[in-house]
Amino acid sequence: MSIDERGPEGGGTLLRRWRRRLPFILVLAASALILAFGGHRYVSFTALVDHHAWIDDSVARHPLMSVTVFAAVYAAIVALSLPGAAAMTLTGGFLFGWPLGTTASAFAATTGATLIFLLARTSLGDDLVRAAGPGAARLAERFRQHAFSYLLFLRLVPAFPFWMVNLVAAIAGMRLSAYVAATLLGILPGTLVFTVIGSGLGEPLADQAVALKDCRARGGTDCQVTLSAADFLTPELIGGFVALGALSLLPVLARHARRPDAAKRPG
Repeated sequence: MSIDERGPEGGGTLLRRWRRRLPFILVLAASALILAFGGHRYVSFTALVDHHAWIDDSVARHPLMSVTVFAAVYAAIVALSLPGAAAMTLTGGFLFGWPLGTTASAFAATTGATLIFLLARTSLGDDLVRAAGPGAARLAERFRQHAFSYLLFLRLVPAFPFWMVNLVAAIAGMRLSAYVAATLLGILPGTLVFTVIGSGLGEPLADQAVALKDCRARGGTDCQVTLSAADFLTPELIGGFVALGALSLLPVLARHARRPDAAKRPG
């Protein structure tokens, strides 16, 4: 420990850093508690089947409030980095149809991602880059140079966890306006596809409800709906997202291709 760190000023700096990190630590703690106590199970197709009649009645009686609650829950799931965002997108299509479901899901996911992005950028940001060393600083700088294209690619290709992409952009110090725009544009294709699929889940969920009822009637202790968002990620769909992601990197490739020519020109 250096003299500055042991002195009053160093101690005050350390205290300020921990105060700045406290909100992010509290979010992590809340996520861990929710997962530990199984709160994420309430956002599942099993819960949707169990409460289908009540949910349908609520949507019919209070459509605006239902969409608002749905968007708030979705945003909270994304902000807390909990599993279930893809299932929520499918559910949005099932409950509200694809036009309204797509709008609500895209708005909620972007809002939740922006909240955790701002929190991570404020709590971690430069401190984490400095702690990781000069190599991390160079990577962060390269990311910032083509931030919009890189983030768009990471959003379009479903191979990258949503929460991880949020943190990468925050640590790299990406501008808020570019982050929001790339996030919204990047999630729209997947959100639209999954919402359209969700709008046609009536028959599959009805079959699952029958199977769930039979399982419980036989005394099953782990009866669940076996349907999951991963069932709809076909190779063709993944290939389409990857192709879109490759297109988003064209500006980066074009800029790199122009650099040698620029270096050859005099003056």
